[in-house]
Amino acid sequence: MKKNHLLAIAMTVALGSLSFSANTFAEPSSPKLNEYVDWRVLSVSHRNDKNTLRAILGNDIAIKASRENKTKPWPEGSIIAKVVWKERTHPNWGAAIVPAEFSAAEAMIKDSKKYASTGGWGYGHWVNGKLEMHPEAKAKTCYGCHQPMKDNDYVYTFSAPMKAKK
Repeated sequence: MKKNHLLAIAMTVALGSLSFSANTFAEPSSPKLNEYVDWRVLSVSHRNDKNTLRAILGNDIAIKASRENKTKPWPEGSIIAKVVWKERTHPNWGAAIVPAEFSAAEAMIKDSKKYASTGGWGYGHWVNGKLEMHPEAKAKTCYGCHQPMKDNDYVYTFSAPMKAKK
C-alpha cells in the first residue's frame, strides 16, 4: 500500500469519530463538510514555535488542484482542513516526534464572492463537532496573518510531493 494511502487511512481512523457540520452562515454550497473524513492529505507540517504537528487535508476540489499544480489561485470550492496535535517524543524511539493530544481543527474555504474582503477565503474552526466560520472581523485577523502568502493565494501550505522523482 502506498505511503500516502497509509497516512490517509491513519488520518481517517484518528478523525473519523468526529462529526462535522456547519452553521448556516458558514456552509458552502458544495461539497458538504461532513465528507471531510474522505479527504486526502495535501501536506503535513511541524510548528517549532507551538510544538505542534499538523496534517493538512483537502476536499476533492483542493486535492485535484494540488495534484495538477493549479493552486495560484486555488479553485472556488476548495476547502483546506488543518488538524493539529501537540507533539511528543515517541516512547520507544527517541528520534521520532509523534502526535500527542488533539489541539484543534481549522478550515479555509475558497469562495471569492462570499469572502471577498478576506482575499476570497473564509476562516473557521471546528468546535464541538461543528464548523464555525469566523465573523468578518476575526476573519480579517486571520487574513492579516496570511498576507505574507499573497503570492500563494494566501495559503501557507505547500502541497507535499506524492511521487518520487526519477
